[in-house]
Amino acid sequence: MNIRTLALAAAIAIAAPINADGIGTWKNYLAYHDVMNVEQGSGNMLFVLASNGLYAYNTSDNSLQTFDKANALSDCTISHIKWNTAAKRLVIVYDNANIDIMDAAGNVVNIPDFYSKSMNEEKTVNDIYSWGKHALLATSFGIVDVNAGDCEISNTYNIGISVDYCYVEDNYMYAASKKSGLYRCSINDNLLDKNNWTRYANYKNKTAEDKTELKNTVSTLLPGGPKYNRTGRLKFKYGNLYTCGGGYRMADKPGCVQVWNGYEWTIYQDDIEKTTGIAYIDIMDVAIDPKDHNHVFASGRTGIYEFRNGIFQKHFTEGDGPIWHAGTIKDTDPNKLRYVMTQSVEFDAEGNLWSLHSINTKASIGKYSMDGTWQQWNNPEIIYDNKYSLENIVGLTFDSRGLMWFVNDYWRVPSAICFQPSTGGSNVIKSFVNQDGTSITTSYVRCVAEDRNGDMWIGTNQGPLLLAQEDISTENPVLTQVKVPRNDGTSYADYLLSGVDIASIAIDGAGRKWFGTNGNGVYLISSDNIQQLQHFTTENSCLLSDNVLSIAISDKTGEVFFGTDKGLCSYMSDASEPAEVMNKDDVYAYPNPVRPDYTGLITIVGLSINADVKIASANGTLVAEGRSNGGTFTWDGCDTSGKRVASGIYMVETATETGSKGVVCKIAIIN
Repeated sequence: MNIRTLALAAAIAIAAPINADGIGTWKNYLAYHDVMNVEQGSGNMLFVLASNGLYAYNTSDNSLQTFDKANALSDCTISHIKWNTAAKRLVIVYDNANIDIMDAAGNVVNIPDFYSKSMNEEKTVNDIYSWGKHALLATSFGIVDVNAGDCEISNTYNIGISVDYCYVEDNYMYAASKKSGLYRCSINDNLLDKNNWTRYANYKNKTAEDKTELKNTVSTLLPGGPKYNRTGRLKFKYGNLYTCGGGYRMADKPGCVQVWNGYEWTIYQDDIEKTTGIAYIDIMDVAIDPKDHNHVFASGRTGIYEFRNGIFQKHFTEGDGPIWHAGTIKDTDPNKLRYVMTQSVEFDAEGNLWSLHSINTKASIGKYSMDGTWQQWNNPEIIYDNKYSLENIVGLTFDSRGLMWFVNDYWRVPSAICFQPSTGGSNVIKSFVNQDGTSITTSYVRCVAEDRNGDMWIGTNQGPLLLAQEDISTENPVLTQVKVPRNDGTSYADYLLSGVDIASIAIDGAGRKWFGTNGNGVYLISSDNIQQLQHFTTENSCLLSDNVLSIAISDKTGEVFFGTDKGLCSYMSDASEPAEVMNKDDVYAYPNPVRPDYTGLITIVGLSINADVKIASANGTLVAEGRSNGGTFTWDGCDTSGKRVASGIYMVETATETGSKGVVCKIAIIN
């Protein structure tokens, strides 16, 4: 490449926004806050188990490296780590009994045999003991012998007792059990024969290894990540991802609000109980003021909390407007303020805060205006047993018409509710009948979301249901179970994701539907609703858990965030929110320049919907063309014949769906 081309490539790299995450990239956003164990590795390397995640610290150069399922590990939620000096490897055991072996360079070998083995006994691993190149796992049924040098399971000693820890001493292998005592077997005998294991003494607690110095060494390290791996409802607003701690009903999980701005995490003040005297627990939702993005409200089991710039301002509890303790709790109960069950909040476009109140005798819906006044509604159709508001009303959201939607995610009265703020009227869907006249027996209604056509999607434990916008105000409307043709030469079709428990729904910039599930991972369905584009699970992707509780999407980049019961992860999709008008400041390509070692897709963002995109060489030769997916267009770096293009500067020319001229950006290719 000549000097002029190099200079232009450098100029493009400086001018274009930096985004190193290519289409199809997975990322984990895990906590490393609470140090659980530190293992001294080879030389200056320390391995740290923190918040069930793993990172390494080099004491010689003070460097940190985090490990997760997206960059090295085979699983998530680590329960134990142990450095094996003889094998010079770290043994990693997960809470599901999966096992990884990591060498000093960070290379990982997975040993899935124990995890995948079908057995009646529980697989809980309680402790790890190093014996030569072996790691002895104390389990709920005996001892699993892992050869850390050869990365394989050598033997399994099922001795019929729950082993809390084990060790080898004086040619005997010992198994210590709180329930059964201390057992041993000579290592010269057949360890596989449980009859050779005899009770030797009463149980004594394991002498803990003094790791004070090691823990002090890592106590001030900041490897990044949130404070907690718990994610309740996710919201992507105003360029930030907002998460809350979750904790359905009576979980007693410490309250938290955590915000990711793309570079760092902000943890909102959480020592609030010192001020209020009321437990700050089970925060289920968060709302961001559209007129002041630093003004945030969070709600959950103990009321509503107001924050400014992450600092606690005010607690709304019993006696504040519609907020009242759960009707099943006695008025005289001294702990009644732990059960006010305000489980969802959201702002409307005018800046009023709306709230939902479960098991409440005063109101089911509240509205808090910024002048400090409350309004409340207690519509009879949102009451059960003529006493209380529905038991788990959650998922408050406003659609493009200004209507308010939420669900009752509870088996007693599973329902989807549409509330009209201007009139105070509500339409509650409790009976679910599809277009074929078939009644759908739903035990849970989990969520509701509006698609780009203005139709509403309702997530139930029997699959997704579509409510057409023309039927929204209809009492007991007919719902659509989308039929997906089998394309097998017959006229048969199957209902979309029938019987799949839909826990969360998000619509991306291309109108595609992301369905998070309880136990089945994530499905991506095409904008026309009949094609399954992706099905991510823990087995075929870096998804942390198949239980996906919440989904949020970055409108600008298309990054899809998944809140699971094991933490937060994301997938860089190929669709972003389309721009209303394309402009030169927002239309850009990444990576740019494209260097020789890059083999992924080149992404152009900031486009209008269905924008026409043409990519041409410096001499005007057309090398690629197509239409945007939402606000995104991807190019594989090849010409129309499928050959990698030569080094040079390539012009990206765009036009709107109607043919109006768009903007131009440049991409530098370096081979």
